[in-house]
Amino acid sequence: MNVELPLILVVAVFGYFGIRLFRPPTWLIVVLLLGGFLLADTFLAPAIESGTRTGVDVVNDTQK
Repeated sequence: MNVELPLILVVAVFGYFGIRLFRPPTWLIVVLLLGGFLLADTFLAPAIESGTRTGVDVVNDTQK
């Protein structure tokens, strides 16, 4: 059985429970969201994407 969920739903669920369980300060949440948004269109974006893909491959144990 294979379940496929949209990424935004998974992120929203993790975010909701992360905030409810760990109670991070509001300023930290704002800084992380704004920082990620601003970094998306910079020269660092390819490095971030590459690192994310590598991490996903390690977790999923997939080979390229």
